[in-house]
Amino acid sequence: MSVSLRDTRSAELYARALQYLPGGVNSPVRAMRSIGRDPIFIERGEGAELTDVDGNTYIDYVCSWGPLILGHADPEVIAAITEAAAAGTTYGAPTAGEVEIAEEVSRRFPSIEMLRMTSSGTEAAMSAIRLARAATGREKLLKFAGAYHGHLDGLLAEAGSGLATAAIPSSPGVPSAATAATVIVPWNDPQALIEATEQHEFAAILAEPYPANMGLVPPADGFLELLRERATATGALLVFDEVISGFRVASGGAQELTGVIPDLTALGKIFGGGLPAAAYGGSRQLMEMIAPAGDVYQAGTLSGNPLAVAAGLTTLRRLDDAAYIRLQATTEALASGIREAAGEAGVPVDVVHTTGLFTVFFSEHPVVDYASAQRCDLELYGSWCRALLARGVYPPPSQFETWFPSLAHTPAQVEQTIEIAAAAFAEIA
Repeated sequence: MSVSLRDTRSAELYARALQYLPGGVNSPVRAMRSIGRDPIFIERGEGAELTDVDGNTYIDYVCSWGPLILGHADPEVIAAITEAAAAGTTYGAPTAGEVEIAEEVSRRFPSIEMLRMTSSGTEAAMSAIRLARAATGREKLLKFAGAYHGHLDGLLAEAGSGLATAAIPSSPGVPSAATAATVIVPWNDPQALIEATEQHEFAAILAEPYPANMGLVPPADGFLELLRERATATGALLVFDEVISGFRVASGGAQELTGVIPDLTALGKIFGGGLPAAAYGGSRQLMEMIAPAGDVYQAGTLSGNPLAVAAGLTTLRRLDDAAYIRLQATTEALASGIREAAGEAGVPVDVVHTTGLFTVFFSEHPVVDYASAQRCDLELYGSWCRALLARGVYPPPSQFETWFPSLAHTPAQVEQTIEIAAAAFAEIA
């Protein structure tokens, strides 16, 4: 039986927000339109739980879309931020923390000898692409349908994430010239990849090694190896967007799991420990092309912000082997429990997971690319999400987003989530 949420204060805030914020939000998916309801305004978070402004509490599987691998308001992270803030919030000058976090990343990612910090994953991807073009003397990029690499003009074509949610194939305001140098192929399609790399000279092959912006759609066996082979054979740079997968699926990201080593890597989310921070990195030879060591320009007033560095460094130092074993167990328990609950209710779903990530696709068939993700039953997913929210579980409000289990989720909360998921499946069956 569903429970009606108290939403008086959220409704009031939403009405006010619509007067001053486009769509009432500062990032599109937060509007919750794709699941057929108004947004929920949050007051606070603690551990694996969120509490909204009306006093409703939820077990949270969005976790700020990935950064909060330790959960909300982790005491050590808060202490690190507080200590850093007491000494000043920003300097516009180098700090010791920037050196320490660069050393920590380089230790975890063999492909990264040097890195440059930015304030968002969009900036990191944009800057990595600029560097790839400078290094190769080429302009064209290969990306995959359904992959989202930030909202830069040249990549807003068949992007996933919020664009898929809103059914926007591309964005008004993007000049045709900006996407003219972008070639798009289906994910997990070896023949399309081979043909594209034979027909075009690319500066970069850009990929999420574990795509998570059309839902989680892992690479087919051998596909990442083929990316590496085609990049090397054709003189393109292989650029991995590990903004989501970096530090989540493994200490060294997807490249540690798969053994496929890119030329450049974009990082974000967990890297900032819950504050705005990102980075891109690669070999010393490539990165020393960046100003002031070289001529490829990139800058940012708040890059290397001391609060974000403190939060990120504190988070990374907590992510040891034991942490990933625990996160893997939590993810496996959730995925298998939800899969079983759907089966018992007779609701066809495809539950896909890897350490720290999973997606419940409302599909009778396996989801292997963007086209198959788009064939999911979006209306039924929305109904299920509303039923989850009514019972105290906060899922990603889009079929094309990924669930983010954290180290803060307890076995009891996992069990409760599965019970609630079962009740929600029964309601919509």
